[in-house]
Amino acid sequence: MLTTWQTYQRDHARSIDAALALLLFGLSFSGSTITFQGGTSSVPWWPAVLLTGVSCAALLWRRDHPRTVVAVVTGCAVGVAALGYLLTVLLLGPVMVGLFALAFRTDRRTANTYTLVTIGLLVVTAMAAGPAAEPLVLKTIAPTAWLLLPTSLGTVARMRSEYLETAQTRAEQAERTREELARHRVAEERMRIARELHDVVAHHLALANAQAGTAAHVVRNRPDQAQQMLAELSATTSSALRELKAAVGLLRQTDDPEAPLEPAPGLARLPDLVAALSAAGLDVTVTVADGGPPRPLSPGADLTAYRIVQEALTNVTKHAGTKEARVELAYSHEWLSIAVTDQGAGPPARKPSAPAAPAPDSGFGLIGMRERAHSVGGRLRTGPRPDGGFQVLAELPLPSRAPEDPSPKEDTAP
Repeated sequence: MLTTWQTYQRDHARSIDAALALLLFGLSFSGSTITFQGGTSSVPWWPAVLLTGVSCAALLWRRDHPRTVVAVVTGCAVGVAALGYLLTVLLLGPVMVGLFALAFRTDRRTANTYTLVTIGLLVVTAMAAGPAAEPLVLKTIAPTAWLLLPTSLGTVARMRSEYLETAQTRAEQAERTREELARHRVAEERMRIARELHDVVAHHLALANAQAGTAAHVVRNRPDQAQQMLAELSATTSSALRELKAAVGLLRQTDDPEAPLEPAPGLARLPDLVAALSAAGLDVTVTVADGGPPRPLSPGADLTAYRIVQEALTNVTKHAGTKEARVELAYSHEWLSIAVTDQGAGPPARKPSAPAAPAPDSGFGLIGMRERAHSVGGRLRTGPRPDGGFQVLAELPLPSRAPEDPSPKEDTAP
């Protein structure tokens, strides 16, 4: 109901202003004839009605020019008081409406200043020119009370309107913030899934390509070995399909019964990765440094460590031109360091004829590894080695140990 009235008032503002002006003008006829009990009026009714009519007409512009309107209606009210009329609420109606509009559309200081000036002018004029039989309280207290009321109501209405506007602005800002946060999370999820797809597809395709090339090379002279290579190729493609299904399954709904339940790979699957690369002709050596005992990583960091090793070894098969690579894991109190290195082919990287190792900031594989490391709070450095070859060095955070943790276990290779 309130909302409907506010909408109607906003759409028919001029019509409402005109109706209010006519109502106040009609009341001025009665106000011009009111006298104090037992007294008689020495002035006719029409001057008060004329001045009040000017005030009512001025109220039509109170929304756009509230200060000017208050000045006009105050001048007319002072004229009515100077003629000797009794200042009742019927004659002060235009002044009250003007002060309400001023308090609603301006600040508190402006409204209070205009109100006090208006009250002072009317009280002084009424005391000087008002009916002699009129009590002093009607010349002072009554106009003061009638004019302070609309100013107070207008100030309260303005404060309420500002509060509602502020609340609506905050609600809209909160809604926009939620939408932006949701879009940001969607973008992050898409990037994560894109990295998963890149790692799965790039690694297995490179591995399958190497296995297929080896099989084609030995198929004529060593058919038994070629048959074994083709069997390993089939296993590689099957593994690729499984991991691709698991990655694509992240896009499904949580209640999808066909969503894959296979856990994400981690460092525990390094032996399988090494075996697959060995079948493709890359000899990978995995060692654990003596700095500290192996410790479990968080699920996200474990997946990140596996993907970094997988991507780095895949780059070795595609770019390094060597058949050997080394993976070294080093556990410290807070970090897991992963170093994947190869000897490359040809002269050292510092010479102009350096091998075609990927540049530190080129290719989506290196970018993906760096983003993965940063996403779990780690860091990654890549670049050519001074004595030839290429190195990928990643540092991932380890979970903090609880005080009741047992004594460190013996070193074990992953």
